[in-house]
Amino acid sequence: MCHVIVTCRSMLWTLLSIVVAFAELIAFMSADWLIGKAKPSSSEDVDNRTGGSQEPYHPTLGIYGRCTRISHMQLSRRDTLCGPYAENFSEIASGFWQATAIFLAMGIMILCAVAFVSVFTMCVQSIMKKSIFNVCGLLQGIAGLFLILGLILYPAGWGCQKAISYCGHYASAYKLGDCSLGWAFYTAIGGTILTFICAVFSAQAEIATSSDKVQEEIEEGKNLICLL
Repeated sequence: MCHVIVTCRSMLWTLLSIVVAFAELIAFMSADWLIGKAKPSSSEDVDNRTGGSQEPYHPTLGIYGRCTRISHMQLSRRDTLCGPYAENFSEIASGFWQATAIFLAMGIMILCAVAFVSVFTMCVQSIMKKSIFNVCGLLQGIAGLFLILGLILYPAGWGCQKAISYCGHYASAYKLGDCSLGWAFYTAIGGTILTFICAVFSAQAEIATSSDKVQEEIEEGKNLICLL
């Protein structure tokens, strides 16, 4: 018989696991890892109504994608175009970024799998006599190591030609040049920290769902157990 067990600690761990997986996935897919040096407005980008030129813009560059601005000469309008600059894995700008993509993808796949499983821990707390919380916590720790490796290797690729075209000739490995870090990089770092927090907190979720109070309510025949 399935006993649905919900505690504050187990629910918090589940929510954090889902948030971390989505945060890392969104960061990985984003083009806002590097914010390039300002690009001046061209002469065609003059606003016909005001007679003034629009402000310079900052193109952004991700691991495999980029955002830039295209001009509509007839409409005096500029639109931001975002998409992958690499049509396949081999076209990613740097070998270090290829390694980053591999490590981040592996970590994110593990986190997504854990996030999916965490939803069912309310009903199933163990499998093959192993605590699901402990197994998921171990997997989150492994995912965190993959994420760290990816984030360490990423700055080593700042010296590639693609990065130099965005950040200037002073850009090199672990030197940003004229670029600055975008929100996606900071999100990936924050997600990595939260991944290890989730890995540690999984033990608390296990303790909460196997406490004496839970066992007492199971013995009383309750199928839905909610504990603060």
